[in-house]
Amino acid sequence: MFKDCLDFSAEIVEKTIANYLKDFGNIDVVEAMRYSLKGGKKLRAFFVLESAKLFDIGPDLAKWPAAGIEAMHTYSLVHDDLPAMDNDDLRRGRQTVHKKWDDATAILVGDALQALAFELTLNRAVPNCDMLGCNLAKAAGAKGMVMGQALDIYAEKSTAALSLDDIINLQQGKTGALIQWAVTAGAFMANENVKPLENYANFVGLAFQIADDLLDATGDQIKAGKKLMKDASANKATFVSLMGVDSAKKKAQDLIDEACESIAVYGQRSDTLKQAAKFVISRDY
Repeated sequence: MFKDCLDFSAEIVEKTIANYLKDFGNIDVVEAMRYSLKGGKKLRAFFVLESAKLFDIGPDLAKWPAAGIEAMHTYSLVHDDLPAMDNDDLRRGRQTVHKKWDDATAILVGDALQALAFELTLNRAVPNCDMLGCNLAKAAGAKGMVMGQALDIYAEKSTAALSLDDIINLQQGKTGALIQWAVTAGAFMANENVKPLENYANFVGLAFQIADDLLDATGDQIKAGKKLMKDASANKATFVSLMGVDSAKKKAQDLIDEACESIAVYGQRSDTLKQAAKFVISRDY
């Protein structure tokens, strides 16, 4: 059931964005935007669509913020891959944007995708779209994703070792902020209590990053579609380096158990979200 829902999320988001961009022309920046948006799990879009479904909001409306969060996430990847940051050549099994085009194009693509994220999310047909847009700005900005990325960069330059609490704080911004936005989007659209989904998102977001650290340390580069072992080669503090592989796996599993418990209030309607939580720590890409 989860895999079918994840595939549906990817399909509807890719169609929504493709239709939206069809009149944008074919200059390099637009072609690179289309290129960057292809592939990937589209997990954040899935979270938007599934959380909306909990409150009987269908994909005809939820597809807009679902597409918006994927545009925002992709912008972050395009910029993260740049030489000034992670300097990656491979993303989703293909050349990164700055390698296929150039640095300037990649910067502009990221800027355009961030703007596109708000265009899509603020579709006036979407209930409470203004609140969603405001929350997205906070999640992506200097108190959210950008803050996490900045702390990550500062940590690489610092001689002081990061503690586990430091890493948790960093990752709650870099990875967790957009996941929380996606998971709670349905409740905000429906004007319902966000707390159960907020708790779920906090647990899943942290487990997601632990799984990413495990993937970097022990995964298969071909399946992952990106360069691995980067953290160890950079002598970077991660959940794996501080806790060890076995303890990191146990912590991730404990977080997923707590995530599933936190949405028990929704009964069987939350089954797909529970399956998604388990996928987060079992994935190989």
